[in-house]
Amino acid sequence: MERKFTVEDFGRRVRELRKAQGHSQEGFALTVELDRTYIGGIERGERNPGLKTILRIADALGVSAAELFQEK
Repeated sequence: MERKFTVEDFGRRVRELRKAQGHSQEGFALTVELDRTYIGGIERGERNPGLKTILRIADALGVSAAELFQEK
């Protein structure tokens, strides 16, 4: 059975890319114009962001939205 990509996987990927680029969670939240606690919720898999938010996150990280759904 194939493993499905989860909201927790998405959050881990966002955190991985954010940290790799040297962004603090607070600084990144300011860049994306979202509350820091919301970004934290995404990274912990507690929030399920909508498409507009996913596109904003991808743009701020300089990656395609599809790359946010790729596991390393």
